Amino acid sequence: MRRLTDSELLTATGGTLLAGGASAAVTSVSTDSRKAGEGALFIPLTGERFDGHDYIDKALALGAAGCLCARTPAAFLPDKFYIAVPDTRLALKALASWYRGQFDIPFVQITGSVGKTTTKEMIASVVSQRYRTLKTAENFNNDIGTPLTLLGLDDTCEAAVIETGMDHFGEIRYLGEMVRPHIAVITNIGDAHIEFLGSREGILKAKSEIFENLDADGVAILNGDDALLDTVALPQRIVRCGESTHADVRVSALRDRGIDGIACTVITERAEYQLNIPAPGRHMIYAASLAVAVGEELGLSVPEIERGVALYEPAGSRMRVHRLSGDRRLLDDCYNANPQSMSAALRVLAASEGKKIAVLGDMKELGELTESAHRAMGELCALLGIDRVIAVGEYARGIADAAHESAEWYPDAESAVDAARAAFTEGSVLLCKASHSMHLEKIVEELLKTT
Repeated sequence: MRRLTDSELLTATGGTLLAGGASAAVTSVSTDSRKAGEGALFIPLTGERFDGHDYIDKALALGAAGCLCARTPAAFLPDKFYIAVPDTRLALKALASWYRGQFDIPFVQITGSVGKTTTKEMIASVVSQRYRTLKTAENFNNDIGTPLTLLGLDDTCEAAVIETGMDHFGEIRYLGEMVRPHIAVITNIGDAHIEFLGSREGILKAKSEIFENLDADGVAILNGDDALLDTVALPQRIVRCGESTHADVRVSALRDRGIDGIACTVITERAEYQLNIPAPGRHMIYAASLAVAVGEELGLSVPEIERGVALYEPAGSRMRVHRLSGDRRLLDDCYNANPQSMSAALRVLAASEGKKIAVLGDMKELGELTESAHRAMGELCALLGIDRVIAVGEYARGIADAAHESAEWYPDAESAVDAARAAFTEGSVLLCKASHSMHLEKIVEELLKTT
């Protein structure tokens, strides 16, 4: 982060200086009092069960230079500055928006129902072959993570790849007002968060808020195989990616190497690319083709783009492959789940060699689709010939019921550990996937101990 003065903070936030500030200088921003180190600006946030204002003194004692506050402290510590603002969350947004405006570099904003983080990592891997690139850490893609990411920009940054998530209308607009992208990417329109958005058409409307802050001369890069995204029309240029004949960035000659990844050819108006994607799953062609399109927009060469795709690494528990003793392979995809991503993961499992075990947990926020979606996953397990299904959670009963004799059910991750361990025999492939709140990472952690 660039060094910011108190006057710049006042300009950015529209706040009022309450105390201190004569020689204030800020070199980082934190919303966590425990991490507000030397030279930090502490921004106390409030929620239903907490109020960060209660920790202002602690943050300042740890070395923070000063703070924003919507509640005036009873006393002021010497040599610290205090800036009053009406709402600290909105002040964080205002500061990040102002700070982003200090950088004349390309910004890529990404959203979508499935694969946002995967696509962010793939695009960042490609773009970083030429430019020093800031990217969203892990999945810090909400109203707190996004401004903190933007405030991590410094003078070494030559491009930024920002992932933005949502589960209600207005959130992508809110985040886009800070990011103001030159390139807007939508991975797909699926059922994630349909409980709050009513329908896929509602989800499309919510995701399309990304275009409201797209640069007038910018470009939208979209999944060209998504029927709803095909209805999008914009004054800006649109590049569509996928296998469809109308795709501008077209994938062909796909070779599925199972757990070892995907090889394919991508053809654009400018060039032809031979891609080796080092992650399993046919769905990876979308992250790769979207990354090709972004790379071309930013002027990368064919070798740079091919190398960036080949160097992709998954973030966290997203189809991460662990190879264990006894020719066992563990597919850790338990970060999150919805019908589209679970279907894709099951097809990767089905294409793998060896005994196939699926440990599947609840998919949340599906509303009225909950029962049918879980039954559909069980039916897909039966159709694909998955050898063993271990269902975890209340909703996952539907998976077990539909998968019939190949399935067993457990109420939570802890109770399913022994069954997963017993099933994970020599030469087998085991997939763990569920919504994050199901904590299937506990099963992964236990299985990794058997290395």
